[in-house]
Amino acid sequence: MVEVKREDVEAALDQIRPALQADGGDITLVDIDAQGIVKLKLKGACCGCPSAAVTLHMGVERVLKSLVPGVQGVESV
Repeated sequence: MVEVKREDVEAALDQIRPALQADGGDITLVDIDAQGIVKLKLKGACCGCPSAAVTLHMGVERVLKSLVPGVQGVESV
């Protein structure tokens, strides 16, 4: 299994952030576990948004998997 590097995840999140910030939200990297699961915290308007789960899995997870080797999934904390 490929080790997921924190700086690679942060760089990928920097590409996603402008879209989230445009809607009044943001995202923070909390942790990356040994299995390649990236733990993220949604902030601002994203916290209470009914579409947050869809955004996280269909948007953020898709981008992270395509840009960062070893990412297996994302989890909201």
